[in-house]
Amino acid sequence: MDHTSKNNLIPRDDLPREEINEKGEQAGPLDVPQQEAGEEQHQLSDAMLARPSIPVRHIVPDAEVEHAQPAQREIREATGSTQGTGQLAQPKKSLSVMQRRWRKFKSLRRGYISFIILVGLYLLSFALPLMVGNKALVVHYNGSYYFPVFGQYYSGETFGMAGIASEAPYRQLDQQWEDAGSDNWVLMPLYTWDPYESDYDAVIQPPSTTHLLGTDDTGRDVFARMCYGFNVSISFALMLTLLTDLLGVSIGSLMGYYGGRFDLYLQRAIEIWQALPALFVIIIISSIIYPNFFMLVGLLVIFGWTGMTYYMRGEFYREKAKDYVSAAISLGASDSQIIFKHILPNSLTPIIATFPFAIIGGISSLVSLDYLGFGLPPPTPSWGQMVDIGLKNFSGNFQNWWLILSPISAMFLTLMLVTFIGEGIREAFDPKVFSRLR
Repeated sequence: MDHTSKNNLIPRDDLPREEINEKGEQAGPLDVPQQEAGEEQHQLSDAMLARPSIPVRHIVPDAEVEHAQPAQREIREATGSTQGTGQLAQPKKSLSVMQRRWRKFKSLRRGYISFIILVGLYLLSFALPLMVGNKALVVHYNGSYYFPVFGQYYSGETFGMAGIASEAPYRQLDQQWEDAGSDNWVLMPLYTWDPYESDYDAVIQPPSTTHLLGTDDTGRDVFARMCYGFNVSISFALMLTLLTDLLGVSIGSLMGYYGGRFDLYLQRAIEIWQALPALFVIIIISSIIYPNFFMLVGLLVIFGWTGMTYYMRGEFYREKAKDYVSAAISLGASDSQIIFKHILPNSLTPIIATFPFAIIGGISSLVSLDYLGFGLPPPTPSWGQMVDIGLKNFSGNFQNWWLILSPISAMFLTLMLVTFIGEGIREAFDPKVFSRLR
């Protein structure tokens, strides 16, 4: 036995004394009674089970977080997880899938800023009569106030203009009172030309201080018509897309949910309907009946709803085979509850993702029909009609360039903003990033 082993056998005052049997083996502490091996293991197991459990901290160095993939960081930020930041994860309120997608869309600056600009301009376009028009906002005459901008008709004789029984020319009235130094006054919009008004003294005139973007072949102000054309184009595309999606989603959902012969017969009917030349049918109808705004929307909806049915049919076929639908059926839910409460909320991705691009298609359809002369009736301010007028008055020396450049630039900027919004929505709704299955 070596020196170390001998030292281990030396009794100490702070340790229990052990007895040594005749063979020189330790027989256990003198003060503690001997126990069987099985009893000793059993007591050890009970003691380990009685010990309180200590939570394990999973710490990842901060250096690894810096090199993490962008998608992982976005998911960690959206879900509130702090794993990999060197800190304990704090419980946070979980966000829904739509909230996380909206946060992702806001992080995509190009699409989010384009969305704010486009929505702001569209809302502002409803207030165009207060900013662009030839009707006075307020007229103060002999102590009384008049508000022609709200549609009230006032003749020139109302304000002392003898011989003018038609609507008062408010620009001339303002200039007349200003030159005479009268106490009466007229408050005009920022831009005092109306899209339907013709300035016969300035026909096909280039941009100037009087007409910012010049005039067309009948003396109408190009800038005013372009501004009002923006409202017409976006409103037309929005109404067309909403009605088209509503009809397509309704029929496609029923096809995907019920299936069977109902689905088979409707598919054959849709295929026959799609075989019709939609553009030629619309042109024929427009040549017989001069369409207005709502009639033209209805004609395009009739031929444009079939595309969305295939998206919704496939989504409903996929979703109705999942366990949550079977659970809803077993609980006695009705068909309407299963369709509108369970399956449809989980099938909105193709609708939202394709909505901006459907807006682009609606604007392009209106511009095309107006350019061909089968769209909105003149003198409705429309970008397609403005392009048509510009091409008719275009010469080889690039004269009258403002007639073409103005509407094309407006179309280009609008479609670019919508495209950026569509790209942002498509990336935010990518199921590889955020999904209800995660």
